[in-house]
Amino acid sequence: MFNEGSLDEKIALDHLSLSLNEGDFVTVIGSNGAGKSTLLNVIAGRITPDDGDVRIKNQSMLDVREFKRSRYIGRVFQDPMAGTSPTLTIEENLAIAYSRVHKRTLRPGVTAKRRVFFKEQLEMLGLGLENRLSAKVGLLSGGERQALSLLMATFTKPDILLLDEHTAALDPSRAELITNLTKKLVEKGNLTTLMITHNMQQAVDLGNRLIMMDKGNIVFQAEGEQKQGLTVNSLLEEFSKIKSDSSLSDKALLI
Repeated sequence: MFNEGSLDEKIALDHLSLSLNEGDFVTVIGSNGAGKSTLLNVIAGRITPDDGDVRIKNQSMLDVREFKRSRYIGRVFQDPMAGTSPTLTIEENLAIAYSRVHKRTLRPGVTAKRRVFFKEQLEMLGLGLENRLSAKVGLLSGGERQALSLLMATFTKPDILLLDEHTAALDPSRAELITNLTKKLVEKGNLTTLMITHNMQQAVDLGNRLIMMDKGNIVFQAEGEQKQGLTVNSLLEEFSKIKSDSSLSDKALLI
């Protein structure tokens, strides 16, 4: 709950319950203020819920601080500048991501062996970044930085990958590139993924599950054959129906 006890009090998540099976790729849609980003922030540890629990591999995360949860969680933000350090090189950024799940030592973060591994990983992006390991990340385009952020969040095989509208700030061609890379990397790693998007076509095309949020709760979900049969029009119809029912409910409360 935000601004408790004030006129601006708002329940961001209302007794929401969501379980993901290993390898699930869930797309999350909903209007602004539905609670989508709050859900990801609660999972990541940026926001502590007033009630309930967050569990990864049946282990409670409530007492695990955000920076320690990075061992279990990979995350890509909407802003391409948010997931990387512009003053460090490509290989130095990759070394930092690598250290999240590997024992830290006094040895250099970028060794000859790791450099070979980093190149192999970068080759999958198809952007030629494997030939620019010593380039400062601040010199990359937004699409290149987002591709690097996506790789950094996935190549350590996190228990859950959080994608927070990670294509929204890109031009259409780069957004399509990142969307295709997302599908490729998630499938290759069989990564359990939760992806927020306002792109309805993206929500329909990607993943094996879809959930729609409204007023802090899940109001519609589809998986398997039902998910495969969804179209943008059918989703819009479902959303309109839910908003209409919600409006009628609000009016009833006012009578």
